[in-house]
Amino acid sequence: MLKQPTPETAPIVRKRVSDPLQVQVVLIGLMVLFFIGFIFLPLGLVFAQAFQKGLAFYLESITESYAIEAVKLTLTTVAIVVPLNAFFGVTAAWAITKFNFAGKAALKTLLDLPFAVSPVIAGLIFVLLVGSRTPFGGWLGEHGIKIIFSTPGIVIATLFVTFPFVVRELIPLMEAQGRDEEEAALTLGARGWQIFGKITLPNISWGLLYGMILCGARSIGEFGAVSVVSGHIRGQTNTIPLHVEILYSEYNFAASFAVASILVFLALLTVTLKVAMEKQFQKNSFHH
Repeated sequence: MLKQPTPETAPIVRKRVSDPLQVQVVLIGLMVLFFIGFIFLPLGLVFAQAFQKGLAFYLESITESYAIEAVKLTLTTVAIVVPLNAFFGVTAAWAITKFNFAGKAALKTLLDLPFAVSPVIAGLIFVLLVGSRTPFGGWLGEHGIKIIFSTPGIVIATLFVTFPFVVRELIPLMEAQGRDEEEAALTLGARGWQIFGKITLPNISWGLLYGMILCGARSIGEFGAVSVVSGHIRGQTNTIPLHVEILYSEYNFAASFAVASILVFLALLTVTLKVAMEKQFQKNSFHH
């Protein structure tokens, strides 16, 4: 004879709870309106203004010498800043998550300093530190080293405002993973670089790449700190955002929007890379 289930042994049937249809429609509608008003419409206006004088003028605006130099400088800055911040982010996250030392909490707090300080103030700080009228800046000038109003100053300012992106992606990830695998490898005789290359780095690879993408995106669009330290020298120290500002200030609106469209394309490329990485990560997680 089959035993009848008691309330204690009966399976629990959970009912799926969802918001009323009206609430769903309102929330989805607000989200769509937000995307239209703050993303799609502004992007559409950028391209509409960029092509206002025709395709020939658009191509001329993005291929003239000053625009090309601005693109080169921007990409050069990104190529320098992203690897340096990746190195700093990995080492800082490793130190914070794997070791206990005095001042650890203060160090974690200081990592968010670029988020709290205005980029303009950050640029001004570097001018006051290494400008030509400062003792250290004057000493550098005597030895033929120019920081402010040159490419090194732009790189340093961009480094400061972007360095939290990688480390802030890695710290929660490495804290969640713990130290068990590294400690097990250490007891088996593995050395520090072997542990890092074969255990730590594969475990943080996706977080590292994601942080590098965010760092690159911010480096491309950085304006405030770079504007202070660059000197706005056309063809030499103008990045893409600074070149757009100059064109707009000269009432050359079509050309400014044409160059701004380059930033849009770079932003779309960044988003595409991010989506591709997320899909690949989900695919790998599913297989594992």
